[in-house]
Amino acid sequence: MFNFAHKDNEFFDLFVESARYFYQGALMLDEVMLDYSKASDKVKDIIDLEHEADEVNDRIIDKLNMTFITPIDREDIYALANGLDDGVDNLQGTLQRIVMYRTGEALDGAVSLTKLLIESTEEIIKAFSLLKNIKKNQVQILEATHKIEMLESEGDRIYRHEVAYLFDQATDPIELIKWKDILENLEDTLDHCEKISDMIRGVVMKYA
Repeated sequence: MFNFAHKDNEFFDLFVESARYFYQGALMLDEVMLDYSKASDKVKDIIDLEHEADEVNDRIIDKLNMTFITPIDREDIYALANGLDDGVDNLQGTLQRIVMYRTGEALDGAVSLTKLLIESTEEIIKAFSLLKNIKKNQVQILEATHKIEMLESEGDRIYRHEVAYLFDQATDPIELIKWKDILENLEDTLDHCEKISDMIRGVVMKYA
């Protein structure tokens, strides 16, 4: 049956749950960046994580279909849910590349970009945790989205520096291709974090 009675705030709890999967995926990737010997095991772990994240996303969409009055616009709920789910997919793709390419020890820039992803996903969790009371928490939510924007800018700088270094110093073109692809995926995932933060900022503008 449809829920007509009240605005269902459970959506916000599900967003936080989904955001935590994004964060856990970043932690898994960081473990591999610091110790390549863990790569194969972590691929298995992140596949399981991605399935669990998909289940949360499905719960959000199912709930959206059964809820008549939503706490924020239906389109925003749908976009935020899929954005979080796509973030886990991005991390899974990066980790699978590391295994397929047999990269070995990570470049310093890749390690640094992964650390930025951990920080960014922490801020995403923070923003979603505060979203249940947008008017009260407006300032803190916007501070979190601003922090994500700053982290993404730092990621751009690291990415440009590391790619330039590869083209200057790499003697094996295959290694250059491998790491350029991985760096691009890491930078794209940071861009994706900023995209999620922009969506959150848009929700704040509507409701604060």
